Amino acid sequence: MIEGLIFALGGLVILAFASEEFVKGAVRLATVVRIAPVVVGSVVVGFGTSAPEMVVSGIAAANDNLDIGIGNVVGSNVANVSLVLGCATVLAAVPVQRATLRRELPISVGSVLLFALLIQGDFDRFEALILLSTLLVVLFVTLRSARRSHNPDNSKEIDESANNTSVLFEIFRTVAGLVAVAIAAWMVVTGAEQVAEELDLTGGFIGFTMVAIGTSAPELFTAIAAARRNEIELLIGNLLGSNMFNSLAVGGVIALAGPGQPEDGDLTVWGSAMMVTVVVLSATIMLTKRRVARIEGFVLLCAWVTCVLVLRSL
Repeated sequence: MIEGLIFALGGLVILAFASEEFVKGAVRLATVVRIAPVVVGSVVVGFGTSAPEMVVSGIAAANDNLDIGIGNVVGSNVANVSLVLGCATVLAAVPVQRATLRRELPISVGSVLLFALLIQGDFDRFEALILLSTLLVVLFVTLRSARRSHNPDNSKEIDESANNTSVLFEIFRTVAGLVAVAIAAWMVVTGAEQVAEELDLTGGFIGFTMVAIGTSAPELFTAIAAARRNEIELLIGNLLGSNMFNSLAVGGVIALAGPGQPEDGDLTVWGSAMMVTVVVLSATIMLTKRRVARIEGFVLLCAWVTCVLVLRSL
């Protein structure tokens, strides 16, 4: 078991750093080739922050461990709006922008609800078609809406950034980051499978806890760093966007890579129910308070701990 734990934890550490470099490289490379700012914000960053979940869950599903893949998505969605957000509020209150409440919040909540519904039974290519088709529609609507509020000043800033960026270096950073993410993901899945077998834990529980925390590490580190610098205006939108990509993109990849029936019924029933509950709770706080202060953050942290304890006791 020690070997598996070391393998998994080592993979998680590599995953945290590699995914951050991959996102940086992808965003800067996108600016170099003059991709529109709305595409960079809505697609490149969203895909990049969900890359760890996508690779880990895809490999797990392809290795006939569908429960780890689904557990990773469920656990990451819960962690983003409870553990990550709660940790950020310890340092500073997190404001919620009006545009986020109108656009990202309903899309994110709807995506999570759709994923929770589709994992209640066979999770195969038909479900993948639904999730990926929904993703395309969401991206189309988001990009179209974002273009209407396009700020020319942002384009000037991006042009200046592009002029100061080395194309070859950013290509190397992006490719190397993605390769490292894939290797680290394989280490995480392999180690997690060994730990689950030795401790007689379900793949779903391991995916919900250890794997989900690891794949959510980039969001956690970014949130804490942003809170320390008091640069948290876009934090809520990024977390909600991550949940949307997790549910639709990562969920679709799982169903394509390893279609089948999840074996862990507690995960698909109780785990998904807790996921929806925490997501709705956080959304309610955002809508009523227009910010997430320390007390609300403490409530969300308690909700994450409760989910872990309840799932472990089942």
